[in-house]
Amino acid sequence: MNAPLRHPAEAVDAQRGYMSGFGNEFATEALPGALPEGRNSPQRVAYGLYAEQISGTAFTAPRSHNRRAWLYRIRPGAVHQPFVPVTARAGRLVADFGAVPPTPPNQLRWDPLPMPAEPTDFIDGWVTMAGNGSAASMSGCAIHLYAANRPMTDRFFYNSDGELLIVPQHGRLAIATEMGRLEVEPFEIAVIPRGVRFTVDLPDGEARGYICENFGALLRLPDLGVIGSNGLANPRDFLTPHAAYEDREGQFELVTKLNGELWRADIGHSPLDVVAWHGNYVPYKYDLRRYNTIGSISYDHPDPSIFLVLHAPTDTPGVDSIDFVIFPPRWLAAENTFRPPWYHRNVASEFMGLVHGVYDAKAEGFVPGGASLHNCMSGHGPDAETFEKASNADTSKPHKVADTMAFMVETRTLIRPTRYALEAAGLQANYYQCWQGLTKHFNPEKQ
Repeated sequence: MNAPLRHPAEAVDAQRGYMSGFGNEFATEALPGALPEGRNSPQRVAYGLYAEQISGTAFTAPRSHNRRAWLYRIRPGAVHQPFVPVTARAGRLVADFGAVPPTPPNQLRWDPLPMPAEPTDFIDGWVTMAGNGSAASMSGCAIHLYAANRPMTDRFFYNSDGELLIVPQHGRLAIATEMGRLEVEPFEIAVIPRGVRFTVDLPDGEARGYICENFGALLRLPDLGVIGSNGLANPRDFLTPHAAYEDREGQFELVTKLNGELWRADIGHSPLDVVAWHGNYVPYKYDLRRYNTIGSISYDHPDPSIFLVLHAPTDTPGVDSIDFVIFPPRWLAAENTFRPPWYHRNVASEFMGLVHGVYDAKAEGFVPGGASLHNCMSGHGPDAETFEKASNADTSKPHKVADTMAFMVETRTLIRPTRYALEAAGLQANYYQCWQGLTKHFNPEKQ
């Protein structure tokens, strides 16, 4: 499950049952003739289905950015009992980062979230670590960790606050959505659009990982500029499920998160009852092992923007509210160059996670499932051990960075840790010490 590479035949098998492409206009039906032809809302839909549109952007958004889908379902999404507040998890979720404690300028790092002692499903296993902006303003993001050991049996969820970028670190997720099923394992990511209903099973009995919740403009593939027409994350490798529906009646629970608060409603049927759909507002997954890494083959370590998978742009050209960046296995070939990331202080803020292996800028302390936060103008870079090793390495030959997968959520706005994160037992109080061994090498008499 954690093997960083796949046999080509296995990669082909993994794509069966999905439609490929990013931002495509998909059309799929689980019963023949369920999709109307030539129109979206006929007077009577085949099989006695209801037509329902779900819109992820404004109706008048430019065609190239407009996201919506038409669903043909057994019952409309409005059929459920009234919502009532869920109070059991108060304080664990945050959606307004103007109300968190003051943000320290220190470098911060956390141990992995422990597995829960009590039965806990995917939704109850969330905890907010940091973020910025607010769900109410539809601006910014929240970064969560999750740890779960129980499937969401007869329980369904949709997020009203933003789209969810899910990064599994341990254990597979079987995500059944209104629009079909996604099987997601470590080294893959899944994106569930705002408002799409889903439930999560745990094929391995437990799971742990990261969630970036995007309050603002939808994630999209970055422009490639001088790289040209290919490279980085290729559109064909993004997979969207075919239609698959449930026709189940019984006592179920529908949960939503609105402005950071959980609400629940009784519902007498499975809301995953979409028999056919078409559109481009869809759940999807992507295998990070397919990323086409671009790097220097002459000198210097390039900016991390060359590792960009997805981004959420802002009104300012070239400035994003979210950059989702990965550091996958790759060759380093820059000659006479300090090959790890250089020491830096950025106007942007960085939240990092590690899916597998060792991150090449930190020899120890940053472990799979853990996280770190380096905020605006917080100095950071390789630890002392990594610096010494890289400074004395033979750079006349290429070196393979293997058996690793790290990621970064970078934002233009300060990433503010929550009270939970600042008081967590897993907060590493000695993180700063990894740089204290950097000794003085300065000698004015020797170049």
